[in-house]
Amino acid sequence: MNPKITSTKVQQFIEQNTHTNLNKLILKGSPFEGVSIQEIAQQIQGRQKCIKKLPLWYGTKNTVFPKKINLEQSSSEITAHYKSDLVTGESLIDLTGGFGVDCLYFSKKIKSVTYCELNTELSNIAHYNSQKFKVKNIEFQIINSFDYLQRNQLRFDWIYIDPSRRNEHKEKVFLLKDCIPNVPENIEFLFQYSNHILIKSSPMLDITKSMEELKFVKEIHVVSVENEVKELLFILQKNHIGNTAIKTCNYQKKEKQLFNFEYGTHPSIRYSNPQKYLYEPNAAILKSGAFNQVAEQLKINKLHKNSHLYTSEKLRSNFPGRAFIINQILTYDKKKLLNMLPETKANISTRNFPETVAQIRKKTKIKEGGQIYLFFTTDCSDKKIVLVCSKEN
Repeated sequence: MNPKITSTKVQQFIEQNTHTNLNKLILKGSPFEGVSIQEIAQQIQGRQKCIKKLPLWYGTKNTVFPKKINLEQSSSEITAHYKSDLVTGESLIDLTGGFGVDCLYFSKKIKSVTYCELNTELSNIAHYNSQKFKVKNIEFQIINSFDYLQRNQLRFDWIYIDPSRRNEHKEKVFLLKDCIPNVPENIEFLFQYSNHILIKSSPMLDITKSMEELKFVKEIHVVSVENEVKELLFILQKNHIGNTAIKTCNYQKKEKQLFNFEYGTHPSIRYSNPQKYLYEPNAAILKSGAFNQVAEQLKINKLHKNSHLYTSEKLRSNFPGRAFIINQILTYDKKKLLNMLPETKANISTRNFPETVAQIRKKTKIKEGGQIYLFFTTDCSDKKIVLVCSKEN
């Protein structure tokens, strides 16, 4: 990290140009001796990316940002806060420290946090920022974390690891065993130093395949923000015997939607034609595979085995997703739809339907927007239908 990037004048220039077009700025060159325009552009780009993702970093004077790829790989403040609520005790070691977002939030809950990171530049930035935040209980180590564990032979209440989802050829991977480091291969080694391991993984990972790779999985957490899955978290407890709990959380602007169930359960469910209310599950529910569990727990019916839409006569206000009032049920027919919608404007979704939203819009000329919600789906009699709905507030 270039220390000159933290000077008052340079930082003022970066802040003043947060919303400047970077391509035009780079052409002008750097106005500061000893600080390249590329370094300045990196800081401006970092600020731009962190406005919503990391508001604490964005709003704190003189914080420093790493390269774009490191920011993309870091947790958001929302998900870091979520993870910090999962750990307790006196000590935690973060084996893949990165930009240090998770460490900062762990430090609010754990007395002593050890940060390990091989990338010297990244470690220096994380350390510098921790001083800006006046955090004093994080110990920074520029070292291979496995070497650190072997060398010091210390035990921790928690081990946290966020393995890289790219292999040695920089290609994206989708199995834990292909990530770096290989967690499944090193579970026994890690359990020598803690009884509790928290693993952050890509939302693209398959839960069933990950369960096959791991052992002693006590909990799986599926975390989404505004209906986009951000993280899969696995909590391993040494010698855990028993069921694995799956906990889903979808952060919305005004609330958290929570839903929990046990992995591997196969509840019996009921199917029915559309009733008064329609429910669309959030992304965390869909990722977790809780298609039948949500129907059983909330005592609602599915429209079809493969539709993943639900219905009931009485409103279930605690449904983890969106709720709608069904105003009309139509057999799929282009002319009927056009007659029903004189303004030809609606929000369209498809579930278990042979055509895409784009194809439907092209056929029907229905534009996007408005207060009407159209669900093109298949009912329990295998008929293609359109549910004309309005939002339940």
